[in-house]
Amino acid sequence: MRPYLSIQLAGTELWLLAEKAVYYPAERTLLIADAHFGKAAAYRKLGQPVPHGTTNDNLQRLDSLLAGYDCEHLIFLGDFLHAPESHAAGTLSAIHAWRERHHSLAITLIRGNHDKRAGDPPAGLHIQVVPEPLLLGPFALQHEPDPHPTHHVLAGHVHPAYRLFGKGRQRLRLPCFYLQSNMALLPAFGAFTGGMNIDRADNSRVFVVGEGAVWEAV
Repeated sequence: MRPYLSIQLAGTELWLLAEKAVYYPAERTLLIADAHFGKAAAYRKLGQPVPHGTTNDNLQRLDSLLAGYDCEHLIFLGDFLHAPESHAAGTLSAIHAWRERHHSLAITLIRGNHDKRAGDPPAGLHIQVVPEPLLLGPFALQHEPDPHPTHHVLAGHVHPAYRLFGKGRQRLRLPCFYLQSNMALLPAFGAFTGGMNIDRADNSRVFVVGEGAVWEAV
C-alpha cells in the first residue's frame, strides 16, 4: 500500500498520509493535528516514569514529511505544546533546532485547548498563532470539532481511533481519519497521545493508518 491515499473532500483533493497528517496539494500545505510536544516532559515533572525522546521522534517524522512533500506552509490544528511544563529546556532546544532546519517554512498554529494552558510557542520559533477557524479554500481549519456554517471542517482534538473487528487478541485498534458529511477529524500526530474510539455514524468513512499505509475500513 502507498504511504498516502488521495481522496476528494468538498470538491478538493487531499492526501491522507500514513504519518497521521494531511497534505493539501493545491495549497502546498501540510496539516498536523495534536502534536502535543513536551507531553512526556510534562509527565516526568509530575514524577511519572514515561519514555524519553518522544519530541525528537515526532520532529524526525516531521522532517521526513517535509522532505517527501512539496510544502510551503505547515499548519498545526491546535495543541502544539502539551502543558506549561512542556517549556522544558530540552524540549524547546530540540524544537528550536528543528525550526532552524526549516527557517523558510511558513508555520501557523490554530490555538487549541492545550495551547491556551501551555502558552503560545516562543517568539523565536516564528510561528503565527491564530484563533479558530482559519479558512483555507473550502475548509474551516479548527482544533475543536464544531460545525462551520459555510465551510467543511478539518479538526483535531478528539484523537480518533478505530477498532478493526476480529476475535479475542486479534482485535486491532488503530489511529484513523474520520470523515463525515461536513467534518473530517485528523488523528493525533504526536506519538504519546492516546486515542478515543470512534463509533461510526451513517454515511461516514473511516481511514485507518498502520504499518506505513492508509486504507479504508469497511
